[in-house]
Amino acid sequence: MVNEILWIIFLAALAVQLIYILFIFSRLALYKYKNVSAPITKAEGVTVVVAAHNEKENLKKLIPILCSQDYPNYDVMVINDRSFDGTRVLLEKMMAQYPQLRTVTIKYTPDHVTSKKYALTLGIKVAKNDVLLLTDADCIPQTDQWIKLMTAPVREEGKTFALGYAPYEKDRGILNQWIQFETLWTALLYFSFALWKAPFMGVGRNLCYRRGFFMEKKAFKDLWQIDCGDDDLFINKYANGKNTAVVIAPESITLSKPKSTWKNYFVQKKRHFHAGKYYREKDKQKIGLYTLSHLLFWITGLCLLIFLGLAEKWEHFGGIIGIITVRSLMLTWIFTSARRKLQGIGKVYWPIFSDVIYLGYFWIIGTLGYRSKTVRWK
Repeated sequence: MVNEILWIIFLAALAVQLIYILFIFSRLALYKYKNVSAPITKAEGVTVVVAAHNEKENLKKLIPILCSQDYPNYDVMVINDRSFDGTRVLLEKMMAQYPQLRTVTIKYTPDHVTSKKYALTLGIKVAKNDVLLLTDADCIPQTDQWIKLMTAPVREEGKTFALGYAPYEKDRGILNQWIQFETLWTALLYFSFALWKAPFMGVGRNLCYRRGFFMEKKAFKDLWQIDCGDDDLFINKYANGKNTAVVIAPESITLSKPKSTWKNYFVQKKRHFHAGKYYREKDKQKIGLYTLSHLLFWITGLCLLIFLGLAEKWEHFGGIIGIITVRSLMLTWIFTSARRKLQGIGKVYWPIFSDVIYLGYFWIIGTLGYRSKTVRWK
């Protein structure tokens, strides 16, 4: 009787997994992006927005790259959020060198709001242009086509939001390997659902939307009290299948420095998972159905192998292992294709192993982040 129940759950979980893999995740794997050399049809003004708190060294690298973009009509707004590391002096010097550069200084944050949302709101209020392209101080656009590509859906197609990809630099070590996998997996989720006309999040390291829409919705109304989510919660609240587009091309990405210690990484991910508790209920259900079926698939599959082995019913071993292998090969194809579309890089190594490890990561770190009440930006 136990074996029969395990089989039912195993096959039901497999069915759900295949639906997600074949009908949702494959949308990114099979996506064909536009030619990056296409001419600009509407050079509407763009303001690049960067909120920075004690980011002097990163801004030294970032500002020259932002101010050398191949786009005819843009400026760069750096929001100096309570910095005390010499950021203000640096910005004053660089404004004399780069005419596109502008800055606003935040001296304090009111008690009832979160610091990054407050900084972004004040900076966006005084932004020169209606099309806003957001990134972080430690994120580097990889080509001079970044502004052109990331803003095209908003400028030329009438979209409100454009979602981009922001991976992390590759480095040695297990932590970095895990960061590469987890970042790609997160992108696979939000890009695939957006292509399915059901967007649920984006990342502030590479995100475009209109200032007019932001002001119309009264900035981060109903989100002020949440200590994170200036990007994904804003997208989750207002994005839909009609007003949101994705930008998928290696030339459109921004690259960030990854965390170098497990402690700092878990603090970061705890904050990210914390934002998930405020997602729309339908989005939590979409993600939850996949993660639950993912958990049940592996648990029941392993239990079946153990119970059948103890009962010496070897005739069913091949079927179970075959099912697990086929699903794993499909995921390998999905991840490899997605990474090639997003970064222009091919093979993803050890996706089967990472897929199993992700179970513990999601249910442990995700639960801690979901229940946490103490997360901060800086």
